[in-house]
Amino acid sequence: MTELELKYGCNPNQKPSRIFMTEGQLPIEVINGKPGYINFLDALNGWQLVKELKEATGLPAAASFKHVSPAGAAVGIPLDETLRKIYFVGDVELSPLACAYARARGADRMSSFGDWISLSDVCDKATALLIKPEVSDGVIAPGYTDEALEILKAKRKGGYNIVKIDPDYKPDPIERKQVFGVTFEQGRNEFEINNALLDDIVTKNKELPEDARRDLIIALITLKYTQSNSVCYAKGGQAIGIGAGQQSRIHCTRLAGQKADNWLLRQHPKVLNLPFVQKIARPDRDNTIDVYISDDADEVLADGRWQRFFTEQPEVLTREEKRAWLDQQTGVALGSDAFFPFGDNIERAKRSGVSYVAQPGGSIRDDQVIETCDLYNMVMSFTHMRLFHH
Repeated sequence: MTELELKYGCNPNQKPSRIFMTEGQLPIEVINGKPGYINFLDALNGWQLVKELKEATGLPAAASFKHVSPAGAAVGIPLDETLRKIYFVGDVELSPLACAYARARGADRMSSFGDWISLSDVCDKATALLIKPEVSDGVIAPGYTDEALEILKAKRKGGYNIVKIDPDYKPDPIERKQVFGVTFEQGRNEFEINNALLDDIVTKNKELPEDARRDLIIALITLKYTQSNSVCYAKGGQAIGIGAGQQSRIHCTRLAGQKADNWLLRQHPKVLNLPFVQKIARPDRDNTIDVYISDDADEVLADGRWQRFFTEQPEVLTREEKRAWLDQQTGVALGSDAFFPFGDNIERAKRSGVSYVAQPGGSIRDDQVIETCDLYNMVMSFTHMRLFHH
């Protein structure tokens, strides 16, 4: 048996704590720092996600995990000028892996604050330089270049958590966990998510372009490692809004839709041109943008609080301007880990620019959901596979 003793479990009072294997060697090596219980839960879930994204798309992948669900997940597609600006990467040269990380971190920067990073490929210098200024707990990857290690080891006064995983490790096909002293056992979810899963198109519109297929696959693989119930909006090779752990499907769709809206609104010209003071901290900038695009912005800007963050008082982004911006968005993909029971989910999705949907199907109201998709000329595939994760 091999084991690694941990400081404590989910909370400081939960001792002793360890990770271990009764047979064989642990597939991970702690290169730097001292990861904790939750860190390893995030790391191992995130690693599975990025490994599957790489296998499904052939592109380097990255994920940003918080509390055992992804805040962002993406593949290594180059960034345009707007994305470079909203992801705060400037004009530096980015490797494909660095592009994947920038997208994963940039999807929902507030949720990614203090995240665990998962990378499908060997971490290179370009990716490490992007990780360097961010508030993050640690990173897992199949390897690190010498330059990347030097950069990452300097984070958090030398205590940044760096974990290396064996990319060839294959777990036992049966997995177990205990709850209240009772052992649960099940077969691992080895279901492969690929292009063929999207072939059963049930709507009148059957035009599903390749980039939409890619985005639906990204959404579904992301959901496979998101606490259920869950819904994921994706566009341009990345998740842009993830709703995790909700008790109702419509609340998943609303929560993820709000996050997708924030990602879309961050690209509005008024947001791109906000007059920030120099040397504003990244978390303060993220929080300020979030407030600026919220419905409370006019109140905040009116009472003088803006002076802490802006060189001059910016114009309010009105509710009408926000709605007009979102109404012109299209091409967003939406995945769901279980069937949509009502058409209200599609109605909400439409407000965030959704054009493509993938869900298992099987509701007694499938006809209502299909009818709502047809109303908006959406394309919807039935995957016939639920993706719950607990």
